[in-house]
Amino acid sequence: MRKILAVMAHPDDIDFWASGAVALWTDSGAAVTYLIVTAGGAGGFEDGSRRGDMAQRRQTEQAEAAACLGVQDVRFLDGYADGSVVVSPELVGAIVRVIRQVRPDLVLTQSPSRVWHDIRLSHPDHLATGEATAQAVYPFARNPFAFPSLASQGLDAFEVRELWLQGDPAPDHAVDVSEVWPRCQAALAAHRSQHPDLPAALARAAAQASATAERWGLPTGHLAEEFKRVLIPN
Repeated sequence: MRKILAVMAHPDDIDFWASGAVALWTDSGAAVTYLIVTAGGAGGFEDGSRRGDMAQRRQTEQAEAAACLGVQDVRFLDGYADGSVVVSPELVGAIVRVIRQVRPDLVLTQSPSRVWHDIRLSHPDHLATGEATAQAVYPFARNPFAFPSLASQGLDAFEVRELWLQGDPAPDHAVDVSEVWPRCQAALAAHRSQHPDLPAALARAAAQASATAERWGLPTGHLAEEFKRVLIPN
């Protein structure tokens, strides 16, 4: 069975930009695991008393969204606050741990490269998560002498063969997600705490996917997501 690990900074990050790819992977029989660095406590649009339970609400919403796409394994890291993610040995090591546990064929994460024409893709947490994940994939997850405490726990070195970056300024691969789009919309709708106007949010997502499909020369009416693929040599 093919295994895929998606590492994202916040709940809903994967659902805005890669939910179609995830749905296609699970439909093909792949086992997909989500690793979310923060619980997203600084998100949402409400103020007052409801702020206190935002992180828990977002974790619940992410699990619901994942289920729409056929993903059952959703993990959150402890100790990383929304808006304060930085690249550190501790974060890299935490991601290495999960890579060695899951042993994925492919890792999907956020691009560590800033996108000036759409700054939404370049939230500082996104950039830090992408960089930490890239470092975890290469060289640390595969180096048997890196993070030796993991090896002592039976988490041996593992070589990831492929890294996909969402939100990269130079994408080189598109995925036609037209057939699974209703599930993408359901996953987005699960993030209720983040949408003061859900119909508008869904419409923006559809327009984005339509524009992506047009850029890649897909037929009129199709929808697509785009990524940068990095094949990692032995």
